[in-house]
Amino acid sequence: MDTVIPDPNATVSGAKGAGLVRVVLGGGKGVFEISQATTGMDATPEAGDHFGFSRSTYDADGDGCTDLVVGAPYEDVAKDGTQLVDAGAIYVIHGMPTGIGAGSAIEGYTQTQLDATTTTEAYDWFGYAVKAGDTSGGAPYLAVGVPGENVTVDGKTFPDAGCVEYVQGTTKVPVSQKDPGVPGEVEAHDRFGYSLAGTNRYLAVGTPGEAIGGKTFAGGVTVFSHTLSGGLPAPLVGIDQDATGISGVAETGDSFGSSLSMASYRPSNQTYNSDALLAVGTPSEDIGATADAGGATVIRIQPSGAYTELAAIDADVTGVEGAPIAGDFFGQRVAIANTNTNVVTSTSTVRLAVGIPGNNTSSVKDVGAVQIFSPLDASVGSSDKILTRGSGLPGTATARDYTGIALTAGATNLYVGVPYSKASGSPKGALYVLPWTDIDGVTSTGTTTYLPGLGGLPDAGEAFGAIG
Repeated sequence: MDTVIPDPNATVSGAKGAGLVRVVLGGGKGVFEISQATTGMDATPEAGDHFGFSRSTYDADGDGCTDLVVGAPYEDVAKDGTQLVDAGAIYVIHGMPTGIGAGSAIEGYTQTQLDATTTTEAYDWFGYAVKAGDTSGGAPYLAVGVPGENVTVDGKTFPDAGCVEYVQGTTKVPVSQKDPGVPGEVEAHDRFGYSLAGTNRYLAVGTPGEAIGGKTFAGGVTVFSHTLSGGLPAPLVGIDQDATGISGVAETGDSFGSSLSMASYRPSNQTYNSDALLAVGTPSEDIGATADAGGATVIRIQPSGAYTELAAIDADVTGVEGAPIAGDFFGQRVAIANTNTNVVTSTSTVRLAVGIPGNNTSSVKDVGAVQIFSPLDASVGSSDKILTRGSGLPGTATARDYTGIALTAGATNLYVGVPYSKASGSPKGALYVLPWTDIDGVTSTGTTTYLPGLGGLPDAGEAFGAIG
């Protein structure tokens, strides 16, 4: 299996923050580095582009090889003799039977190049989030978050309302809250498309700037089906903390939906994964009088749009290890995984990782942590586990490491990045890959550690391991 390791702050050809991605090829086949300086790339590294800020994989062309999508949301785009600052771009790097490497075909797109019905504009942040995959019918899809998009309704323009560019087959369409059936209202600074998650049946879009009633930046999430309706992915439901059945209350600055993750869910009355589990992070949630302690919610999504909250988690929940601390930002990142999609989903097959980048130890501030839950347990804190560097993760906990700010997960492994590591043994960042079975105590395979300068990786980095 190949491992994609981004460093969106890397210096490339002298341009600070231009960004790059390293692909560690499976089977010991080496490391391939991709940047805007790579042969075949129709782009030039520029300071602050942050190539690698977002990533996803899918088989874009149906050739059986995995293709990599990389976002550079702060790419400046030239148009009519002017530079559109931070307009953004994405790049599709095509895989080959031998993997991604020298000779891979590369396509680059601005928003207009991807969808000719749209206009590329400054500060759109096209590519801030990307999510790609195959639908249940086998069609490749690509969703690109454009949270800085200005949206016009009835002659009035709402800055930074946001949209998502959605591609499936020949369909290429911008989706926003002005479209029929999409929950919510277009408002300035909603940032629709700030975060994305999906399965083969569903796409979730985070809108952390959404105002709920008079509560600005309370946040919300919209769930779509990949089934097209009227040329758009069919909107199913909008969820926020004032929605029926969802714990908590929408409050100013909560930022519900800042982070999202999705996994397939097979109910006991089905022979396939008809539903999905949606994990939502609310990192700026206040717990009582404790500011920005954070929280996370796990919600079951059904094909009809019906939803059920399965777990509402924060450090004040009975049995959960730890206590609410101001500035913990519990839920800054969330990663949910179904470890076996071939059986009925149960508490034994679902794991949730929650990033707590502001977590302190007794003596060190902002070392960060990752907390593991079985979110389908009747008591969500009954088997939780906290991972920090030096306790469950390799390395030494160091002030301002912010462990938990970079997370992603698959059915087999949890990936924990520490891109802002201050530890002497990993000053350029680190990535840890932990088997879920190791975390559960079933196996002792061991954690795989990736560091610049080891295992064929170039000894350079600024934010190595900025995954998620």
